[in-house]
This record gives sequence, structure tokens and C-alpha cells, in this order.
Amino acid sequence: MEFIQQNLILIAAAVVSGAMLLFTTIRRPGGANALSPTQATLLINREDAQVIDVREADEYVSGHLPESRNFPAGKLAERAGELDKFKDTPLILVCQSGARSSGACKTLGKLGFTKLHNLDGGINAWRAAGLPVKKGSKK
Repeated sequence: MEFIQQNLILIAAAVVSGAMLLFTTIRRPGGANALSPTQATLLINREDAQVIDVREADEYVSGHLPESRNFPAGKLAERAGELDKFKDTPLILVCQSGARSSGACKTLGKLGFTKLHNLDGGINAWRAAGLPVKKGSKK
């Protein structure tokens, strides 16, 4: 008991840092359906997942996942009808870092899409994993 009284600040710092670590472990930054680049590749190959890039057109043209489609996040709700045929197909949403695509997952979820995934770390993580990026033409 004397140890605890003499090291109260040290113990408080350990408890707070442990709680923060636990919180970030439970609440993943990419959302509940976040995928690593490797998991995304497996989903594309095994379940024919569609890749939706929610970055702006100029970002998309500068480099995107092969076979991805560009639906800018700001226009996603109004263009969601174009994706209706994929409502029961796995969709992997991609942006630069994973933040915009996480929000886009929530938007599409409210519109009835069921198999939504977010590429954790976005195109940055995809490139860091050494996976192929296509430049140029929009789809």
C-alpha cells in the first residue's frame, strides 16, 4: 500500500495509457470492416469484390487500384443508384488514407448496401505493400 501512495502519478499514467491502448484496439480507426491490403486482395480474388475509389477524379487519375471505379465521396449518395447492382456484392471502398472511405461505408450502409469494407490505410497502405497501381483513365 505504501508503494501505491508513493508512486501514485506513475500508476495513474500506467492506467491511463493502458485504457487508451484498449480503446484504440476495440475501436479500429478504419471502422469495423477495415481490411488490410492483403485481405482486400483475397476478397477481390475469392469473392469478386468490387473496388470503389471515393477520391476526387484528379486523385484517382494519379494512381488507383486496378479495376476500381471512381465515385467521389461528395457525390456518392446521389450516384449510389449506379451501384445498386452490387448491393449484395462485397464492396471495398478506398481513399487516400482510409478516412473518407470509412465515412463512405456509413453512407452506403444507410442506403442498404450490406457487404461494405474499408481499405485500412487507403491507397497509401496499398502502395506501401508493393501492390500494383494503375494510372490514367477513369472508369
